[in-house]
Amino acid sequence: MLLEMRIRGLGVIDDALLKLSRGFTVITGETGAGKTMVVTGLGLLFGGRGDSSLVRPGANGASVEGRIAVDPAGPAAARALEAGAELDDDELLITRTISAEGRSRAYLGGRAVPVGVLGELAGDLIAVHGQSEQQQLLNPARQRAALDRYAGEAVAVPLSRYVTAYERLREVTAQLHEITARARERAQEADLLRYGLAEIEAAAPQPGEDAELAAEIERLSHADALKTAATGAHEALLGDPAAADGVDAVGLVGAARSALEHVRHHDPALAELADRLAEVSYLLSDVATDLASYAENVDADPARLAALQERQATLTGLMRKYGDTIEDVLAWAEQAGKRLADLEGDDERVDELQAEQAELRAELSALAAEISAARRAAAERFGAAVTAELTQLAMPHARVQVAVSRTEDPDGLEIDGARYAYGPHGVDDVEILLTPHPGAVPRPLAKGASGGELSRVMLAVEVVFAGADPVPTFVFDEVDAGVGGKAAVEIGKRLAKLARSAQVIVVTHLPQVAAFADRHLLVVKADDGTVTRSGVIALDEEERVRELSRMLAGLEDSELARAHAEELLAAAAAAKAQ
Repeated sequence: MLLEMRIRGLGVIDDALLKLSRGFTVITGETGAGKTMVVTGLGLLFGGRGDSSLVRPGANGASVEGRIAVDPAGPAAARALEAGAELDDDELLITRTISAEGRSRAYLGGRAVPVGVLGELAGDLIAVHGQSEQQQLLNPARQRAALDRYAGEAVAVPLSRYVTAYERLREVTAQLHEITARARERAQEADLLRYGLAEIEAAAPQPGEDAELAAEIERLSHADALKTAATGAHEALLGDPAAADGVDAVGLVGAARSALEHVRHHDPALAELADRLAEVSYLLSDVATDLASYAENVDADPARLAALQERQATLTGLMRKYGDTIEDVLAWAEQAGKRLADLEGDDERVDELQAEQAELRAELSALAAEISAARRAAAERFGAAVTAELTQLAMPHARVQVAVSRTEDPDGLEIDGARYAYGPHGVDDVEILLTPHPGAVPRPLAKGASGGELSRVMLAVEVVFAGADPVPTFVFDEVDAGVGGKAAVEIGKRLAKLARSAQVIVVTHLPQVAAFADRHLLVVKADDGTVTRSGVIALDEEERVRELSRMLAGLEDSELARAHAEELLAAAAAAKAQ
């Protein structure tokens, strides 16, 4: 329930505070006083579109703050807590701001949130019924949605399953179309993959093989130079056996070591140097031995070199086509194998998809039939309820019915031996029809009612729908436009009846409606044309009489108008007591 709302800088409203309560609250005021801005503020508070045109001229921005009592175990509280909001004694604070440049911000329970979160909360907290909603309800799609809402779980449960199956059917159909429409391209892709895999399989490359080949080719290509170098190094270390006076590194180091050995015991430092020369001698001998072995094993092998170069050319060709390295080539082969398996499984996949498609269509047919039956039953109840409301709204001979029809389509869903066009909401076309008097032909609402009749029909529709809405607060913005006299009294009765089980806020210009309110708020402009903080007044009984007198005759102090106002209030009190 909405407890209070504060509006700053919105339209003609400078700073106004509305304190609200349970039951039926009516908001009245002179034309242009800012009554509509109250409804606009509510719209902003619950995620409505905001722009700079709503900001009062000269103001830096506009803001709307609302304090709402919520059920801590209800869905609205759960969504608010999920968004990071905090509840204060089971009350939720909502703030919406709009800058003069048009930037909009939303705050929920002290936490900044996307504006869309406020819109999500609106479905559980408030239902706004106004003239714009009336025009929208003339749209057949909105009429279908409204009927579904009125039908409740009887439609909601199977429709939820239907929507899920419908979306899956679209996916399956798209996959089938993709497979069949691209059959030639997929066959060509498969041939290319097979060729590449065969080429790689024939070469059988191994991880790191390209680097190993390059190293061995480099060695074989320079075998003579490597052998000559190793032999020369060996001779430098051990000497040339053919030279009588050859000098070698091992001999020179050995002579140096001998020169130190016989005096090493005189100085530890010199002894250490002698040991190091011994190590050098052993190391040079090992290196010389390894050089001799290396020189012996290095042989030029033209046949081996040619074979390796041919293998390297094969691997280079693979890497030119399938990857920068052998590892890349092997990775391509793995992915290509998986893709080829998918492509070669097309026929089996088509069979699976076609079978699933048939199952989904059968499921949709059964669900669509169930939804249609529930809609038709709800349509009967809805038509009777609205017709009963019209009887009380000075249209005793009018009759409203909801036509639930289908369009045959040879490619549609099969129901009871016939096929019907279908969409994301089933196979039904829903349209509200009005028969204004006996003998008239039922016609769509937009064509079957005059302006005054349409207002009453739409109000009856709104009241019936409102009774089916599981929200605690209803706002009606001049849905009684074009109505007067006895019909206006009956509108007041209808709204007062609805207020027994919900909070009802009504913006009206009709005194007959205002007389039925439990609480009367008056919006008053200041001398400068704005609504200030004191410009929203809760009226007592005497003040209500004056305001109703003004609404009746334009004269607050007219004795006749006052008498009529008092009579209206008394009649409304008596009707509510009954």
